[in-house]
Amino acid sequence: MALEIERKYLIDLEKIGTLENGIRIKQGYLSTDKNAVVRVRVKNDKAYLTIKGPNNGISRLEFEYEIPFDEANEMLDNLCKKPLIDKTRYIIKHDIHIWEIDVFYGDNEGLVVAEVELKDENEKINLPSWIKEEVTSDNRYFNSNLMKHPYKDWVEFQ
Repeated sequence: MALEIERKYLIDLEKIGTLENGIRIKQGYLSTDKNAVVRVRVKNDKAYLTIKGPNNGISRLEFEYEIPFDEANEMLDNLCKKPLIDKTRYIIKHDIHIWEIDVFYGDNEGLVVAEVELKDENEKINLPSWIKEEVTSDNRYFNSNLMKHPYKDWVEFQ
């Protein structure tokens, strides 16, 4: 079984320093149903179709398949809901964990989120000094929700 166990945090960009070697990601959603989210993602010259089940705490089923690059771009252009998610992902190793830092563009400009995948829901994490706040259980920060309710429209940030 493919299980994703993940925590999500807001970060302090001033404390993290220079981010290097980012990977530009463009992704869209074919479905954002509460029982199954279906995503198309293009990273560099690779493309993926991902199916995620509903959250159960910080865990959920996740299945990811590489698909032809040209077909993924056609799906993004013609089948995915708009707007697409556009971001750069940076990878940082801290302690024993790998952190993915996503810097968003377009309608989500200004949002920066860090994610860390775990082996177990109760796994202890040594948080880096640049972590500000955990937002794992705040659905607004799910990429599928950022497509429907972009960061630029959040009242508390205006």
